[in-house]
Parts: sequence; structure tokens; C-alpha cells
Amino acid sequence: MASCSSLFFVLFVFCFYSGVKPSFIEMTCEPTTKAQFNHQSMLMCAVRPKQNIANLEIILVVWRKAGLDDPVAVFDRRNAKPEYKKQQGYEFADHSLNTMNVSLLISNTILQHKGEYKCEVTTDSGTATHTTTLEVTAKYNTPTVRSIDQKDIPNVHKTLICEASGGYPEGHLRWFDENKTEWTKSAKLTEKKRNDGLFELSSELPLLTGSTFSEYTCVVYNASYGKEDSASILLDGPSPLSEIKTPGSAIIAPVVVIGSLIVGLLMALLFFRRRSQREFMFDF
Repeated sequence: MASCSSLFFVLFVFCFYSGVKPSFIEMTCEPTTKAQFNHQSMLMCAVRPKQNIANLEIILVVWRKAGLDDPVAVFDRRNAKPEYKKQQGYEFADHSLNTMNVSLLISNTILQHKGEYKCEVTTDSGTATHTTTLEVTAKYNTPTVRSIDQKDIPNVHKTLICEASGGYPEGHLRWFDENKTEWTKSAKLTEKKRNDGLFELSSELPLLTGSTFSEYTCVVYNASYGKEDSASILLDGPSPLSEIKTPGSAIIAPVVVIGSLIVGLLMALLFFRRRSQREFMFDF
């Protein structure tokens, strides 16, 4: 016990003559907080003494966000009446701060809230500073699937279009048939960033003429390839093979018709010739 008291005395004397103010508190914060877009989020931080201190009192708390000049939230008890200052959307989780909980609450989280934050605390027993990071994600809406007929693309009779929006970060759209076979490699994915920072995804899957599958499912995945939602579409049935168009088909069809006419004409001439021969023999 005596050695411990001597250590604190030496530390106090060193700090006094070196100009460094001793601090007998420390602060703990969650290193990273993952928040959902349009939901409430909280940056968890708490103050605790390094030794038994009776009636520890918080005097000043300042929350800052990297990239902003002004603090996002301030609690000031240096005057007779405590003062709160905060930017819109920010507030302290515990307004009294008597529980040593200095966590920052964000009422409606948007993408502009993501980034690094720093909490600075001053008490009657010293100061402490800690940083924490806020990550924001947004879940994609349920995808919609539709089909359009195709007449200008060779060997393609339909194109399936899947769309999902409102997600962050960039996600993925994948295609499966009723047998769980994946067709994503045959599709084309388009990503578009909206004004609010969220993404819109669109995927087009061409269906070849003669395809026998009657159901396709589009699944939306987040950036970590976690499945979020899906939608399916039922087709009328497989397209007839007669609709397949191959190079030169426009030339082959007329040739077949003309050939049929020639064969018919030759058979007719042969018929009349044999009939004439028979009538000549009977007359003779």
C-alpha cells in the first residue's frame, strides 16, 4: 500500500513540474459500430476511474466527426447551469451523464453519418480521449422481375429484367432457374448511384429461343454476398423451335418453295406424258 502511494506521489510531482496534468480516468469505446440506414444508431463510450474515486464528476464532453469543423455534440458543465449544444440528428444517449455513459445517439442514420468520430471528456479527476468508427449499410428492397419480347436479337425470344434499389454498398443480382442452376454469367448487371448515395441494380438475362425452363428467380445479395431477398417469374412455356433464325434463313425459305414448285411441275408433266402415251397405244 505504501509503495502504491509513493508511486502516485512521484507521478504527481513529475506531472506537476513537466506541465502535464495527471489523469485518473480512462474511456472505453466500441471500435466500430455498424448501423442500418434510416435507423437509430449509437456510438458506445463510457468513462471509468483508474482507481476508486468517490463522486467522479464529468465537466465537459465534446464529440467531433472527422471532416467537420464544429463539434456534433457538446455537454458543458463549467458554468452554473449545464449547457447542451448539438447538430441536427445528434444527441447524448444519457443527458445527465451521471452514469458516466457519454455515448452519442444518432436518431436517423444516413450515409453522411459514416466515418470516424472522436470523444473528448474532461472530469474533475482528469481527461480522456477516444476514437470510434461508424459504418452504414442499407438493405435492398424486394427485387422486381419482368419480361419483354425480343424480335431484333437473333436466337433470343425474351429478355428478363430484374431490378432492386435502395441498398448500400454495391450489391449483386444472381439468376437461377427452377432446377437451381445459375445463369448469372449470361446476364448483364448495371449499377447506378442515386443522389442519396444508395444504389440501384438492374440485371438483364436474354432467353434463347427454344429454352425449356418455365421459372426464373432473381436473388439480391449485399456487398458481403449475404442473401437479402428474391423474386420469381413464371413464363408461358418454351418457345417453338421454328422461331429460330439462322444466317441465310431468308434465302433458304424461298429456295425451298421454288424447289417444291419445280418438283410439282415435273410430276405433272410426267403424268400427262404417260397418259398421252397410253391413249396413243389404244388408238393404234
